[in-house]
Amino acid sequence: MSSLSDLLPLTPWIVLGVSAGMLVGAVPGLTGAMVIALVVPLTFSMEESSALALLVSLYTGSVSGGLISATLLKIPGTPAAMITLLDAHPMTEAGRPGRALGLGIGASFIGGMLSGLALLFLAGPLAEWSVKLSKFDLFALTAMAMVFIISVAEPGRIGLGKGLISGALGCLVALPGPHPATGEVRYTFGLAELNDGFNLLPVLIGLFALSQAFLDLATRSPAKANPLSAKVDRVRVSLKDWIAQLGNLIRSSAIGTFIGILPGIGANIGSTIAYGVARHSSKEPEEFGKGSEEGLVASESANNATVGGALIPLISLGIPGSVVDAILLGAFILHGLQPGPLLFQNHPGTVYSLITAYLVSNVVMVILMLSSARWIAKLAGINRQRLAPCILVCSVVGAYCIGNRMFDVWVMVAFGLLGILLLKGRVPMAPFVIGFVLTPIAEKNLAGGLMKSGGSYAPLFQSPFSVICLVAASILLFFSLRNAKSSNIG
Repeated sequence: MSSLSDLLPLTPWIVLGVSAGMLVGAVPGLTGAMVIALVVPLTFSMEESSALALLVSLYTGSVSGGLISATLLKIPGTPAAMITLLDAHPMTEAGRPGRALGLGIGASFIGGMLSGLALLFLAGPLAEWSVKLSKFDLFALTAMAMVFIISVAEPGRIGLGKGLISGALGCLVALPGPHPATGEVRYTFGLAELNDGFNLLPVLIGLFALSQAFLDLATRSPAKANPLSAKVDRVRVSLKDWIAQLGNLIRSSAIGTFIGILPGIGANIGSTIAYGVARHSSKEPEEFGKGSEEGLVASESANNATVGGALIPLISLGIPGSVVDAILLGAFILHGLQPGPLLFQNHPGTVYSLITAYLVSNVVMVILMLSSARWIAKLAGINRQRLAPCILVCSVVGAYCIGNRMFDVWVMVAFGLLGILLLKGRVPMAPFVIGFVLTPIAEKNLAGGLMKSGGSYAPLFQSPFSVICLVAASILLFFSLRNAKSSNIG
């Protein structure tokens, strides 16, 4: 673990990151992925530990901020807050906004801390174990991660088709550049700027920040937030109440952590599953959706636990568990770090600084949210058209600074337009991003395995670990296709 002297320089960045993340999370339409994609280029000149502490704190704050607007304004600031809204706002309408916020903030803190402890104790052993994996094993693991994206697409044949199209587009965009085995440059279409392929950050900034800014500018009459429906005086929950919720907290945090580890799932799926399990286990399931404290605690604890869970495969295996983690992967690479088995050996100080920053960011989050919930909620009424020009400027500056070339700016604009098409067509972006990030990893490991085996695929089916991964991927794909077919028939 990092010492106190190592932690002190990181504290201002943690406070700044959590504060900014909370503000973004409380404003509907703004996402953690958007702000992190914008901030990553600005960290280029920062020391690596400070940069990663800032980004992971932004991650923590943005996931937590959606609670406030969902509770007080009935507006989910983040997609994951939609489940929280089901019980948090009814509590506000019943005259208990302070209790709703107290339970939500406390559950967020506990879920985040428990997943942080899992990150602390599991990431290292997982990294040590993964060093023993062969190239074929890593390819099979990456392939399974990519299939996970398909398995969590919208139900129905159309949703599955959109997920496949999005993932395939991401894989195609990752192909230009040098071949991992031969080094031969391919698919550049005569553009010398593509000799190294597309830079990750211009693609992500275009997809998440620029596309939303374009849409906000094109909206003639943006929706305005409702005024605060209730005043928040005290946000206090007794120890007795937390003891009563202890089983729910531990179970939901464990579910959130596990869901976070699975690539491509995300906080909204984690909170949904934890909410369903809590309802099934409750003695009063009929209260869910009407102001159930159990439902609120389950949703928020799982919501925040997915953050720490998603960082485990990112640090240990170099596999992003969500869109935000894919952006964080880009930040690691930008600072000369390669997440994966050797990160703990080559940069142990940076790794434990990151883990410590995540744990501290949860403490900062609970302090800031308890003291400023009433004021942050008012941000939900901001006209997003006024924010769009600022986002446009930051996007252009960020894209240009990555490589000091206009080509990256045009790449960002192109993917901004693609992002608009995906949003308009309701095509999920997660499969695109994960496909774009994981395709080079999968291709590199497959090429390495084939070179070692003399071109034979036999070792891929002889290793127990790779066989398990391939079988799991096949089962996931089978059930996804079957569910899509049955949903279409229904």
